[in-house]
Amino acid sequence: MNTLIIGATGGIGAATARVLAAQGDTLTLSGRNEATLTALAAELGAAHHAADVGYESHVRALLEGVPPLDTLVYAAGAALPEPLRDADPGHVRAVWNANYFGALWVLKHGLGRLAPGGRVYLLGARPELVTARGFSQYAASKVALARAAEVARLEHRGVGITLVLPPAVETGLWAQVGRVPRGALGPDAVARAIVADRAGEVQAELRIDG
Repeated sequence: MNTLIIGATGGIGAATARVLAAQGDTLTLSGRNEATLTALAAELGAAHHAADVGYESHVRALLEGVPPLDTLVYAAGAALPEPLRDADPGHVRAVWNANYFGALWVLKHGLGRLAPGGRVYLLGARPELVTARGFSQYAASKVALARAAEVARLEHRGVGITLVLPPAVETGLWAQVGRVPRGALGPDAVARAIVADRAGEVQAELRIDG
């Protein structure tokens, strides 16, 4: 299967890349950290293209350069928590670019690159887990992503668009917060859930409970 993973240099993206490589997928990996991306691609024998998902032109060029896709995983994300009174415009843009606008450009330019029966997986967030002090922009951007995915399903009947909703996952994102929540899943658990889901019927949400 031809698979593109965007956000492949993050914890969930890298774990998903390794699991899908072990399944025999032909991988194209994308992320902003070119050194990390190059090393991961070399490890897995994958193609790679650095891109900043905040720019539609980067996403369009990335997707125009891949073969028809069986699986597209959007695992880019950012949190940068801070109180609303201290909201920094640069931080707000970074969070929305990673969590929403990047996914929007991927849906715009990527759905037409899917092979028949292709699947798209978008990393979302459970509202009850992110409605917390300091997380206004993270929570809002993830809600926006969920609604955009819902409308995309209406506009693209027959395309598998699944919102992945894990509990807390032990990734580098928590370095922005200060600590990993007790009981957080390892990113490989999310990767395995995506692989297992791909073998079944398309569903709007993939809730992962551990």
